[in-house]
Amino acid sequence: MMKQTAVIFILFLSSITTYGQNIAREYSYLVKIADSLYNAKDYKTSAYNYSEAFKANGWKALPNDRYNAACSWALAGVPDSAFFQLVQIANYSNYTNYGHITTDPDLNSLHNDDRWKVLLEKIKQNKDKAEVNLNKPLVAILDSIYIEDQKYRQQIDEIEKKFGRQSNEMREHWKVINEKDSINLIKVKSILDKYGWLGTDIIGGQGNNTLFLVIQHADIETQVQYLPMMREAVKNGKAKGSSLALLVDRVALRQGKRQIYGSQIARDQDSPVYYVSPLEDPDNVDKRRAEVGLGPLSEYVGRWQIKWDVEQYKKDLLKMEEKMNIR
Repeated sequence: MMKQTAVIFILFLSSITTYGQNIAREYSYLVKIADSLYNAKDYKTSAYNYSEAFKANGWKALPNDRYNAACSWALAGVPDSAFFQLVQIANYSNYTNYGHITTDPDLNSLHNDDRWKVLLEKIKQNKDKAEVNLNKPLVAILDSIYIEDQKYRQQIDEIEKKFGRQSNEMREHWKVINEKDSINLIKVKSILDKYGWLGTDIIGGQGNNTLFLVIQHADIETQVQYLPMMREAVKNGKAKGSSLALLVDRVALRQGKRQIYGSQIARDQDSPVYYVSPLEDPDNVDKRRAEVGLGPLSEYVGRWQIKWDVEQYKKDLLKMEEKMNIR
């Protein structure tokens, strides 16, 4: 009897494990569909697919997926559902990214709602609590830099849609971005030269990411200067390998080389079509991406409505490089 009971128990555990794996796969599958629909600007269907994913998982969800669901609901004009998801991550996941949520254009439709101010107050409380042991003066400086870095970039699509890619309005907007970048770079270089690449234990996650963003948006000379410092920071756990990969790719392309991780996307000058900038060894790119914490390239490029076909890409690569050299 004991042996039979043991076998039954093992089978029971196996069935539970299989059931859990099936739920996880369904959740992941539905979230991917929701993400692709968001990229296709079908926001309402995207939001419904997020809900189906959460339902399949017993109404539990990753905070980042809830945030993205809120964006889809907000863009679909359903503020109640958007606020529900945001309140969930603010109250139960201790969401702290005040700088991002206040500059995210996806949520602009919520700003005049009375619930928005209450939500931001809660997130600010979460942020203050999480940063109690951080270097608050540096955190405050980097918070303001982050907002200046992101706010104007997040307005690009709206301005282009309204006035056109080659319009005077767009040129003036890029002028503002470049001016802000120059000011931000002076501040960040001062921090890096004095303290080195600070980790999240000193300046928090957003502050740490801000160091990367400003260098990523800097001139090539500055990027080359601070690339070794960031490499060392990654080795010491003070910066993310995924962020370093983006900087490595951008430097490589600016130096006339091929990128390594496929993080840099370009846009054809004569059309609205996006493509993956010249990439070294396309066959093994996903292996390299996984090593630094990046997801598959096929998922990444979906944000720009690119279908990743490695064989076709290899055929087009030399033509692409010739075209880029001509220009």
